[in-house]
Amino acid sequence: MGNADYLYPPVNVECAHKVTVPPPQPFLKSLKYNLKETLFPDDPFRQFKNQPMSRKIILAIQFYLPIFEWGPRYTLEFLKSDLIAGITIASLAIPQGISYAKLANLPPILGLYSSFVPPLVYAMMGSSRDLAVGTVAVASLLTASMLGNEVNATENPKLYLHLAFTATFFAGVLQASLGLLRLGFIVDFLSHATIVGFMSGAATVVILQQLKGILGLEHFTHGTDMVSVLRSVFGQTHKWRWESAVLGCCFLFYLLLARYFSKRRPKLFWISAMAPLTSVILGSLLVYLTHAEKHGVQVIGHLKRGVNPVSIMDLAFGSQYLTTAIKTGIVTGVIALAEGIAVGRSFAMFKNYHIDGNKEMIAFGLMNIVGSCTSCYLTTGPFSRSAVNFNAGCKTAVSNIVMAIAVMITLLLLTPLFHYTPLVVLSSIIIAAMLGLINYEEAIHLWHVDKFDFLVCISAYVGVVFGSVEIGLVLAVGLSVVRVLLFVARPRTLILGNIPDSMIYRSVDQYPNANNVPGILILEIAAPIYFANSSYLRERISRWIDEEEEKLKSSEEASLQYVILDMGAVGNIDTSGISMLEEVKKSIDRRGLKLVLANPCGEVMKKLNKSKFIEAIGQEWIYLTVGEAVGACNFMLHTGKPKDVTNESDTWTNNV
Repeated sequence: MGNADYLYPPVNVECAHKVTVPPPQPFLKSLKYNLKETLFPDDPFRQFKNQPMSRKIILAIQFYLPIFEWGPRYTLEFLKSDLIAGITIASLAIPQGISYAKLANLPPILGLYSSFVPPLVYAMMGSSRDLAVGTVAVASLLTASMLGNEVNATENPKLYLHLAFTATFFAGVLQASLGLLRLGFIVDFLSHATIVGFMSGAATVVILQQLKGILGLEHFTHGTDMVSVLRSVFGQTHKWRWESAVLGCCFLFYLLLARYFSKRRPKLFWISAMAPLTSVILGSLLVYLTHAEKHGVQVIGHLKRGVNPVSIMDLAFGSQYLTTAIKTGIVTGVIALAEGIAVGRSFAMFKNYHIDGNKEMIAFGLMNIVGSCTSCYLTTGPFSRSAVNFNAGCKTAVSNIVMAIAVMITLLLLTPLFHYTPLVVLSSIIIAAMLGLINYEEAIHLWHVDKFDFLVCISAYVGVVFGSVEIGLVLAVGLSVVRVLLFVARPRTLILGNIPDSMIYRSVDQYPNANNVPGILILEIAAPIYFANSSYLRERISRWIDEEEEKLKSSEEASLQYVILDMGAVGNIDTSGISMLEEVKKSIDRRGLKLVLANPCGEVMKKLNKSKFIEAIGQEWIYLTVGEAVGACNFMLHTGKPKDVTNESDTWTNNV
């Protein structure tokens, strides 16, 4: 039995299903629905429906302050786990905080301030149980790079400090605004490949910059690109201090060894978590006992005792550098959001619970706004600290509160003990942490899976390493946006064929055994039709028809009679798209062929109906499935019915 005979046996001919136009809806109702789907796809207000006012108030408080939701269910067992986790991450937060503050060219005490107030705010407002809040190396590097281009932190430390607070304030405003306006999808433009390349590039730059501390150099370049850093390092070979270099290499080896053991034995995670604090203690004792600060080993020096002073009056709103502070806040705020939300979602997936991205943005925003008013600079949820929190068995955000209390005790009582902490130890801690961010394995994976994503990743890396963090970010985001535009402007169009012994139609490229239907060309448009791709689709459809006619002529098969457009993947269409369909219909009519549509969705049918295109093509040439469209066309081919028949074609289809 031939393929055509199989598809259309001479019996059991039934009526085809009609494609209907959705009933019209009031404009305001339609607008409300579209806005809701765009801004509130998770429908956060459903819990408020059919609730008394008193209950709605309680639910609203719990929505914005999740601590009131899980707090009443908190148990002593949870406290034991959170206590251990909080103390563990505090041992990591203290040395990392001091290190990252130095990386941002800020006073080291700010790193401790930033590990005290922001975690308390997040514990009340955050929805992640595992995120451990604190400063991060990439944001610190961005702060130093962007503010350092305008103000020298050494020559004008007060102005630089005030600009850092102001940048943190604007980062918080941006983050909270994105959350309140439900615009979190903007962060999604930072693709996975972009983040991998950017983080790896930033980590490489940070490692190179730490050569200043390892080699004991006092003067160093303010540039962040590899060429400037290496020129500065090798241009001062006569100033290298071997004492500092030996000490730094020893501590770096110890930190990497601790991480190696923790990776091999996950239950020994605490070894890696405690290693930075152990390094600080050992380094401080070594310097104190040997007076190494007199032999070229630089130390932190005096740290002011006491908790965070209020800094709201230090926000430099009237400064001539306000634009720089705003730009720094926007860039660092977006990067911090992307990292914090990605980390939070990753650990939430492991424990099978959900975090609301928009609520997280509000929490991040408010903790940075409050932080900017209490002598803190930008904070988020760093991966390293959150991983330690997760492995330590935290149950809730109370681990952040425990960490904050531990940091508070340090600020009140223990800051004098950090006087002799060598800067080379801080450099070793930063290098050890940054080596974990250079994710070459993921880059190799991107190469095997998607070459364009690999290009985006490498562009971000090269831009950061050889240009600046801003150049790397712009390059990667720019390439990602170009790819999105290419997806929209150059959508896939596929020739469909029939899978043997079925009524299923699939791409002949993907399924080589799919059979072409004689006399019928079936094309699938795999994207919405907009002004950006309408011209391309018109030309592509015309080319498919030309190629099909040439192929049929050379093979002496039945001539082409029908062109079926499968519009199942066309979620929407604009006026340019409708004009394109009208032009395609005219072109097909001039060739003596007939255009047939299959499976258009409701939104497309509404617009085709309003534009009178359905009237022009004829309702009888629009079918619910490709199978029914092929059935009607093939019936008329076999019975000799004319292609302009109006009321007869809708009474035939195949029933297999």
